[in-house]
Amino acid sequence: MNVIFTCGGTAGHVNPALALARYMQEKDSTVKVLFIGTPNGIERDLVEKAGYDFEGVEVSNFHRDLSPKGIRHNLRTVKLLSSSERKAKDIIRRFKADLVVGTGGYASFPAVKAASKLGIPTAVHESNMIPGLTTKMLEKRVKCVMVGFEDCRRHYKHPEKIVVTGTPVRGDFFALTRAEARAALGYTDDKPLVASFWGSLGASTMNERMLEFFQREKGDFYPFHHIHAAGKGSWAALSEAVEKLSLHDEMLDLRQYIHNMDVVMAAADLVISRAGASTLSELTALGKAAILVPSPFVVANHQEKNARLLEKHGGAVVLTEAEANGSALYDAAAAILSDSGKREEMEKASRALGIPDATARIYETVMSLV
Repeated sequence: MNVIFTCGGTAGHVNPALALARYMQEKDSTVKVLFIGTPNGIERDLVEKAGYDFEGVEVSNFHRDLSPKGIRHNLRTVKLLSSSERKAKDIIRRFKADLVVGTGGYASFPAVKAASKLGIPTAVHESNMIPGLTTKMLEKRVKCVMVGFEDCRRHYKHPEKIVVTGTPVRGDFFALTRAEARAALGYTDDKPLVASFWGSLGASTMNERMLEFFQREKGDFYPFHHIHAAGKGSWAALSEAVEKLSLHDEMLDLRQYIHNMDVVMAAADLVISRAGASTLSELTALGKAAILVPSPFVVANHQEKNARLLEKHGGAVVLTEAEANGSALYDAAAAILSDSGKREEMEKASRALGIPDATARIYETVMSLV
């Protein structure tokens, strides 16, 4: 069987496709895989590093900005739509695809649309709580739309096409128990662990606010272990400020990145982060209590909608960026960690939303199409 995956824009769109591609080839070594995305997007780098073939199709997104610059951009996008679909159709025919699966981002639009016109089975996976523009445009064309949570169904015009599969989480996230993960991190006491991060690049505003959080920790004689990732963009300034304020301590592990995120997440008693779809999938699959500060800079305010879902079910406390100063974050964390009953309830609520076998469910769903 020949399968095309098409995705792009963010790692959160690409990683589910990579997980499914690996799973399909584990099930059947004769499956051939090809990825389609934009020529110079993050998807190309991630796909090629994973060892898969990649074909680039030039495509652009739509801007909501109606300024002359925004209008020019949108006119170019419209012009590219027809040429990108023709190129995608040529690639699909040449590869002799039996199935085309889109996992998000505007880069997935041409190939899924072209495949549907050619009569090839198609499916889309939407990891966010509400569908993005690309998913909305493709909903009527595809055989099914796979989503992360049952609550997502009400946001679609064709709810009968919706299949709740969850969003894949890497298998190594389930390799260690909390106790084993704590031992791997070298923790021998019974103090809880807080893991905090604002994305691979970091968020300068939120990292600046973490200084107040660190100062509150120090003032309370470090009531918990804390691993914080500053991200590439904030690492130099934050590490310098921590040094200047003499906040270094064995209880505070400040890093540029959390490279062993699987171990840290397994060990964590509380996670403080943004509310991207992949992060929510990890939190719910592992059943972790969380404080979520949605990024206000994403299209259609997706992250807040993601976060409010977890809050609604009792698995998270949500603070907007305007609310989330260092003291507010610390007070919220202290309230959760000082009340074991509350934390256990949050963990239970989060776990109830999780779908640890999401990759298998997606596999079964797409295979039913062919």
